Amino acid sequence: MSSISIPLKLLNLQDDGFHLLVEVVVFKEKHFAVLDTGASRSVFDKLLIERHLAETLHVSEEINAATLFTTTTTIQATIPEVKIGPLKIKNYETVAFDLQSVTETYQQFGHPPIIGIIGGDILMQYKAVINYKKLVLRLYK
Repeated sequence: MSSISIPLKLLNLQDDGFHLLVEVVVFKEKHFAVLDTGASRSVFDKLLIERHLAETLHVSEEINAATLFTTTTTIQATIPEVKIGPLKIKNYETVAFDLQSVTETYQQFGHPPIIGIIGGDILMQYKAVINYKKLVLRLYK
């Protein structure tokens, strides 16, 4: 089983906790996503998905995707490719939430905007190991 090491960025949230960010490439654009071990599945920002996949969206009020952030309307879509470091996930079935308020909060504190949350579905599938000391995410293919 081969492993992939991906650098992480640690954010100090006003001495009230920490978030880990990981760089992802979605729609051939680099972005940051929050690494959230408590999220049942990975989600992406609704505006990003609408901008790139408007013609293939499915809107729903009843998606079970518990994350640290909540919303009322969700969208289902398929992202052609999600890259996390050298890992490429083809045709990723995702749920999209409105993450604009989260991004705005991050930016108010001088942090980069985020376009998603990497959650338990990807972390479990690739047997994720998070090393806080080295700020590295290790995934296993």
